[in-house]
Amino acid sequence: MFSYYFTILLFILSAATQLPNLVWCSSGGFSVELIHRDSPKSPLHDPNSTPSSCIRAAAERSRSRAIYFRDAIRKAHLSSSALPMDDASNFYSEITPNSYEYLMSFYLGTPAKKILAIADTGSDLIWVQCEPCKECYPQSAPLFDPQSSSSYKTIACNTDSCSMLPQSSCDSSSQCNYQYGYGDKSIVEGILSTETIGFDSTGGRPVQIPTPLFGCTHQSNGTFDKNDAGLVGLGGGKLSLIRQLGSTIGNKFSYCLPSSTQTSATSKVVAVGKPMQAKGSAQGNIIIDSGTTLTLIDDNTLQALESNVKSSISLPQVKDPNDVFNLCFDVSGTGASTQFPEITFQFSGGAPVALQQPNAFVEAGQNILCLAIISSGSITDSINIFGNIAQQNFHIGYDLASMQLTFAPTNCA
Repeated sequence: MFSYYFTILLFILSAATQLPNLVWCSSGGFSVELIHRDSPKSPLHDPNSTPSSCIRAAAERSRSRAIYFRDAIRKAHLSSSALPMDDASNFYSEITPNSYEYLMSFYLGTPAKKILAIADTGSDLIWVQCEPCKECYPQSAPLFDPQSSSSYKTIACNTDSCSMLPQSSCDSSSQCNYQYGYGDKSIVEGILSTETIGFDSTGGRPVQIPTPLFGCTHQSNGTFDKNDAGLVGLGGGKLSLIRQLGSTIGNKFSYCLPSSTQTSATSKVVAVGKPMQAKGSAQGNIIIDSGTTLTLIDDNTLQALESNVKSSISLPQVKDPNDVFNLCFDVSGTGASTQFPEITFQFSGGAPVALQQPNAFVEAGQNILCLAIISSGSITDSINIFGNIAQQNFHIGYDLASMQLTFAPTNCA
């Protein structure tokens, strides 16, 4: 068993993996099932994909997300130092829309219309494309028509709600207009509004959340996919779905991700909170992010880990056919699965999280297993991320009142 020590810097709630069902719990919470982008239930599912092609694409998204976190933290440091920043960056989420891992299904309006949207932990605003939509990206589903909903209301300028937007303006009707951008310079523009949002219930009883703030987008431009009708922001800002629920869900949430090989299983986010930040030492911090597939650690730590893994596994080493991972093994021999060591991440506060073979190694090709931990760069320029493969089959709970995180091994299927 190998142990590596980290201080948790940032917790990011990211939507888990299949279609959503929300049900209010006796404590005032609810659970959500969502869709992984590679799931057979996802409109993005490619039946011709292989485990190795999926992991190669996921590796590219993981590296992109690590760059986002690095740049976001740098900007936060610059902002806190009162240094000048480019005005255009003030309303941008640095996440690129196509880098997402998960989708969320929900209902909007009265009568309710079903919406399939990106679940994005890197931004806050909830928005959908609305009629009339000029110069909008094409989408497969019908646009949401606010005029056909009896519960739709716009937000006026000069209100507290309008001031939550990073960039806003007034139109001729004194409505609060927004312009919201993303890391690839995709932009959406529309009217800040309120509307009833609903979810299916695993118990058969639909759940409705009255009058949350959301964006009715009337103009868009960028790399969004035609299968997505909008975006659900799950970030830490005041406009995110999690933050808007607030004390209603007891300031707690948890999620449980099944193994990626269990394609028929659904995973859940049990609502109860918002992303939070825990202060730690500058060195050794790690982001807990279910929106990143792989785990990324700095070069020095990775080299030490790879050296220890090599010395403990007697299987033949092979080259990764996808050229993503440094350390891979031929597992075609009998009893190969028994030879993989346990790798433990020791978090501050006395929380050891032991990763078994399915959490630390991934199938990169036929009879090839690779260490699913890659480099995040030099120790002075790295962003460490504890990815969703490492989190599978753990029930991960967030208590925001006491600022505590718990890991409980379980069968998430």
